[in-house]
Amino acid sequence: MALINRVSRLFKADFNAVLDHIEEPEALLRQAIRDMEDELAHGEQRIAQCTHEQEALAARKTEILASSEKLEEQLDLCFESGKEELAKGVVRRKLEAERLLKRLDAELQANSRYLDRQKALLDENRATLEGLRQKADLIVSRTPADRDGGPESMARLARDLRVDDEEVEIAFLREKAARSGS
Repeated sequence: MALINRVSRLFKADFNAVLDHIEEPEALLRQAIRDMEDELAHGEQRIAQCTHEQEALAARKTEILASSEKLEEQLDLCFESGKEELAKGVVRRKLEAERLLKRLDAELQANSRYLDRQKALLDENRATLEGLRQKADLIVSRTPADRDGGPESMARLARDLRVDDEEVEIAFLREKAARSGS
């Protein structure tokens, strides 16, 4: 039984090694970059749509505020003329306008939060894409001998991609300063 398990593991390892050799890392990385670029394009579309909605909501709010001012003038006129029944209709429209303004304000705030999250996500995805592009440049710049070099070339690639703790600290401080300044 142990012999069968060992042979099975050996076969699986060899099969996975063959698959790893068949898959081209460069092609997989290029596809990952294309996928990330597509995601960025969709993110930019979502941001543009959300910005358009934000502008439409703001324009609607401006219209309602202007209408509210007219309603105030109409109310003054109704009370000066002693037309209480007419004034009740104007009061109803004023109350409806106030409720609509509250709803628009809530939508504007929710839309603004969503827009901020989408922009942050887009910035994060751009940074990830840039990292993928840098890795792709490193892989493409390797010579064919390096690509087939096995563990030694992988060790060299790992050294090239390694990020020091100092670099992380400096980048962290820059990110922190950028976010605290805004």
